[in-house]
Amino acid sequence: MELSKRCTAEFIGTFWLVFGGCGSAVLAAAFPDVGIGLLGVSFAFGLTVLTMAYAIGHISGCHLNPAVSIGLVAGGRFKSAELVPYILSQVAGGIAGAGVLYLIASGKSEFSLAGGFASNGYAEHSPGSYSLLACFVAEFVLTFMFLLIILGATDKRAPQGFAPIAIGLGLTLIHLIGIPVTNLSVNPARSTGPAIFVGGWALMQLWLFWVAPIAGAIAGGIVHQNVFATEDTI
Repeated sequence: MELSKRCTAEFIGTFWLVFGGCGSAVLAAAFPDVGIGLLGVSFAFGLTVLTMAYAIGHISGCHLNPAVSIGLVAGGRFKSAELVPYILSQVAGGIAGAGVLYLIASGKSEFSLAGGFASNGYAEHSPGSYSLLACFVAEFVLTFMFLLIILGATDKRAPQGFAPIAIGLGLTLIHLIGIPVTNLSVNPARSTGPAIFVGGWALMQLWLFWVAPIAGAIAGGIVHQNVFATEDTI
């Protein structure tokens, strides 16, 4: 499959992740009386990845996440030469998803970006007011575990055809743990989209949601390659 088509798939998939996941948080989480809450938002993020894994996994691998792409390079599963086009496509998709969400959300008279627009943050912008260190550790560890889930579920030795389910439910669990801490990123493209529209503090704190997930993903990729992989599975 041509790189351009794979990058288009990554753009669409990341658009869906941000629009579906952040959209559930912005539009439905606190809807009067029937809001989906933290549990619903967590499942929404997991479902975006699960559905896209079946839709485009056979086309692009369904990374949808710069940290995942970098972690797959570290784990020997992805070509470093294709990393930059993938990341650019993912970030563009995340911004487009946030843009469409903004057009919809701003159609409500009382809408305000002051609510955060599902942006990620630490300290005073953490949903639970967690410190910068706590937020960094959470993003690092949860991305590390996410990479182990991805690499393990897609290993040739794993049961075939079930990887999207394991990865989607893994992302759901990760959100259940991390939303109170940082609004949960583990994905720089997901963080960049909303931050572009919120500006100010969201852009100033965006660095953490690039650095911590990428560091955790690299660690996950290295651990899997050196501890669990064999020559015929790399």
